[in-house]
Amino acid sequence: MKYISRNRYIDAVTPFLNSGLIKVFTGQRRVGKSYMLYQLIDEIKKKDKKANIIYINKEHYDFDYIKDNASLSLFFEQHKSLTNKNYLFIDEVQEIDSFEKSLRSIQAKDEAEIFITGSNAKLLSGELSTFLSGRYVEIKIYGLSFKEFLNFHKLEYNTESFNKYLKYGGLPGIKNVVLEEDIVFDYLRNIYAAILFKDVVKRYNIRNISFLENLIKYLADNIGCIVSAKKISDYLKSQQIKVTPNIVLDYINYLADAFFIFKVQRSDISGKKIFEVGEKYFMEDLGLRHSLIGYKQNDINKILENIVFLHLKIMGYEVSVGWEQGKEIDFICRKKGETLYIQVAYLITDEKVQEREFGNLLMIKDNYPKMVLSLDNFTGNSYKGIEHKNIMEFIYNV
Repeated sequence: MKYISRNRYIDAVTPFLNSGLIKVFTGQRRVGKSYMLYQLIDEIKKKDKKANIIYINKEHYDFDYIKDNASLSLFFEQHKSLTNKNYLFIDEVQEIDSFEKSLRSIQAKDEAEIFITGSNAKLLSGELSTFLSGRYVEIKIYGLSFKEFLNFHKLEYNTESFNKYLKYGGLPGIKNVVLEEDIVFDYLRNIYAAILFKDVVKRYNIRNISFLENLIKYLADNIGCIVSAKKISDYLKSQQIKVTPNIVLDYINYLADAFFIFKVQRSDISGKKIFEVGEKYFMEDLGLRHSLIGYKQNDINKILENIVFLHLKIMGYEVSVGWEQGKEIDFICRKKGETLYIQVAYLITDEKVQEREFGNLLMIKDNYPKMVLSLDNFTGNSYKGIEHKNIMEFIYNV
């Protein structure tokens, strides 16, 4: 199988090999989970020449007959080795009813090392947590980072390549099409349809598909903005679409579970209070966003905020939106006990913008690092102790 290695994720899973834990790769459809399994299979074969690889891909018709835990257990029994170590790989495991019962049995008997992928967060909060609590580890797979995007498309590090990344997003599959707007967006709309119908409509038995699509477009158009279920409901009512805030919340949760959007909570920096009303929403992939509502230069501030958010998630940060004395802090980023505060701006064009972006951070009284990111051209700068960095540099080098 030909692929481009993504060693960030191989490095993440390596410490858990031979641990007895089930390795669970989660992420939006088409972010490259299948190819991570292929890469892992090759890595295992290098180290264990006699490895017995048992592979199931529920997106392939060849495995359509594996529908539930009984047929999964039977398939495993028919293909397992009694003399060599077994490695079981299942792609899109959520397509198999009660799969967790079969995996628990295989794991309890220590019959195989297990690797699975899934395109729904309910794998961890529902199916797996019920039967396999404490017996698995999750590795979240994201679309391509900027550096990976350059590598996949054989592009130089420059502004033109950065603009392509902003416009077309980071789904690995666009490597196989010409990087032209009509072609890429047509490809991405097909992926959107697969996510919508397989991972949302079918899974949650949604009948009001028109409302769901209107909601998606609203969220896509309002990335980086603080919105509430009531605000969304009121907007949709203005479009003659009558829905309650509770239904809006349900549908948003379905989209988040399918890794199509991120829901980011606000928190009070001083009191560490979590606000119950009003979150920010970001897209898992900006290319999908632009294929639905178009790529507009007027949205550059939103787009830049989304791209920085995605990079922070790829880097393993827990991210929330900060609130201090009525002022917004774009991102509070936490990892391994450390905190980083970030403001994102298109350009620092005058003193007023400078005061807003840096001033919000200056209100924070702790000593954790603070940073303003923008597209201004410079080679390192600071303002009253706050770092000022170029966004393109930040997402390439960090």
